[in-house]
Parts: sequence; C-alpha cells; structure tokens
Amino acid sequence: MAVSFIVIFGVLGNIMSGLVYISPANVFVRIVKRRSTEEFESIPYVSKLLNAYFWSYYGLVEPNSVLVASVNIFGAGVEIVFLTIFLIFATPRMKARTAMLVAALDVAFPAAAILLTQFLLHGDKRIDVAGLFCVVFSMIAYASPLSAMKTVVILKSVEYMPFLLSFILFVNGGVWTLYAILAKDLFVGIPNGIGFLLGTAQLILYAIYWKPTKPFNQVSDDLEDQQISEALIPASKSTHG
Repeated sequence: MAVSFIVIFGVLGNIMSGLVYISPANVFVRIVKRRSTEEFESIPYVSKLLNAYFWSYYGLVEPNSVLVASVNIFGAGVEIVFLTIFLIFATPRMKARTAMLVAALDVAFPAAAILLTQFLLHGDKRIDVAGLFCVVFSMIAYASPLSAMKTVVILKSVEYMPFLLSFILFVNGGVWTLYAILAKDLFVGIPNGIGFLLGTAQLILYAIYWKPTKPFNQVSDDLEDQQISEALIPASKSTHG
C-alpha cells in the first residue's frame, strides 16, 4: 500500500514539476515573436538547468527514485531548449555572457562534480553527496520567493507576487514532501518541505495584503513574465520537485 502511495505522489509531483519547468514558455514565445530577449535575464534558466542536472543524477543513483530522475531529465531538456532560444535572440553582449555562464555552470561544473562523485565515491556516500548538491542548489533557488515576500511586506501589495506562482510553490512542495515522507527520503524532503512552507507563507501574505486593483499594466505583465521564468523548482524537485 505504501509503495502505491509513493508512486501516486511521485506521479503527481512529476506533473506539478513539469508544469513548473514549462511555465516560462510564454516568455520564449514572446522572445521568438519579437526576435529579442529584451530585458529578460538568462540566469534563472542557467540555474534551473544546473538544478535539473543534479536532481537527475540523484534520481539515477538513488535506488527506487526513477520518478525523481524522470521529471528532472525532462526539465533539463526544456531548459536546454529555452537557453538555445535565448542564445539565438540575445544581444551580442548578453549572448557572450550567457554562453560563459552555460559553459561554466551547466557544462564544466556539473560534469566535474558528477564524474568525481561517480568514480571516487560508492554506495551511500555517492548518494549522500549527490543529495547534498541537490539540497544546496535548491535552497539557493528560494532566494526568489523570499525576495517576492519581502517586496509584498514593504509595499503592502501583492501586485508583484502572482497568486498562481505562490499556489504552484505550495502544491508542488506539498506533493513532494508527502512523497519524501513515504519514501523516507530526507534529501527530497528538506528542500520541498521548505518550499511548501514558503508557499504557505506566500498564500497567507496574499490573504493579508490582497485588495482589488485595476488590471495590471504592461510593466506588471513584464515583471510577472520574469517571475514566471524564475518559478521553482524547480525547482527543488521543484525542480524536481
């Protein structure tokens, strides 16, 4: 019975994390249509690809974690497509900067870290190191929602913290936390438990500071697009959730 619930929550986590990964699609449709990256930054996609790499590796070395690996392998593919589009339409200066970031953070660093872990460590030590990498990079990713919460408190307005993103953070973190409890996986549980708490806190702030406003203007739309591009995951395994 426990195994069945693990699979159920793992599949639900895959669906939610998959939605997180593809959530910036509207940003890239806009980039292609306008043939310009405008003011968008590549760093969120570079960091999400790095996160996806490590969660994919963890899912492959940790027994019975195929559902962790599957969604993050998918996510890595999505981020590679996004970054390719970004590189095609970026200005020469941004293109050079992005290429250097990709080479350092999405090629050299993960390749070296994974190869060293794979060949120098074995068994539980390999799993633990892979899991620690995942936890560290997932925690770094939470700078974005924390920044959004700070803005809400200072401005006493939720205009710059879209409800949908807060709700996704809440549900995605909750689903993967339940998966982690059932699977007894601490590395999955820590970042996603924190993600769930942050999502809960954002929804509480939304209830406190929400008030009817006029429709967002273009500036607000642009900012929301950028926030969507930084949505979690992935992840955590929100990126892998």
